[in-house]
Amino acid sequence: MQQNQSNTSILRNLLITICYDGKNYHGWQIQKNARTVQEAFQDALYKVLGGIFDIKGCSRTDTGVHANMYCLSIKTDKKILCKDLIFALNRVLPYDICVKDCKEVPLDFHARYSCKGKEYVYKILNSRIRNPFLHGYALHYWYPLDISKIQKAGEHYIGKHDFTSFCTIDKRENKNIIRDVRKFEIKKENDILEFYIEADGFLYNMVRIMIGTLLKVCQGKIDVTDIPCILEAKNRSQAGPTAPACGLYLNKVFYDI
Repeated sequence: MQQNQSNTSILRNLLITICYDGKNYHGWQIQKNARTVQEAFQDALYKVLGGIFDIKGCSRTDTGVHANMYCLSIKTDKKILCKDLIFALNRVLPYDICVKDCKEVPLDFHARYSCKGKEYVYKILNSRIRNPFLHGYALHYWYPLDISKIQKAGEHYIGKHDFTSFCTIDKRENKNIIRDVRKFEIKKENDILEFYIEADGFLYNMVRIMIGTLLKVCQGKIDVTDIPCILEAKNRSQAGPTAPACGLYLNKVFYDI
């Protein structure tokens, strides 16, 4: 009598790239009493593939923060093609979350721990008149901004530094507060200023505090040359305030794949 062959499932690791409008969410990570992007995405996965998945996100994002590119990885034995999964998820996801790409990656790939760096962009509407269409998507700052002054101050962020002065310390941070900032650039189009900051990693509220400090430089309350001293102080009280979340976007995530 011929024996039946056992059906062995092949485990796949999928790297999924999404973008989202964070205005209506309390950040990425699932919380008990608030709607998050991860929860919405997990619900969509359940509708399409069934079951609960261990979703590995590339980063935490806070309430109101947006993402032009957010990467996550999941392991599954489902045989659905990547192009079909993109289409299926986009049919059931909320209007403010969209899947942009999906591809198979090695089983040891992890969306967070395999990441080689990230780029954030912070947007400021620098105008006396507010724009209702940018409400929740850019910081409205009506005082004059000296771009040359900001650029000189911001260049002090570039390099490998202890960013204790530029982060909010909580239980989510470990003892390694050193980060390597690779790029600081400013782009201006009409009344919109965009600050591009790339690093090997970011601490809690790091970009928002960096921007808040630069605004203090423009106000003359912090000198351009004070940034190195603030870094050296390793004291959060020495830096500027935390800029609002509405202007912050996770813009790019870098991997060696």
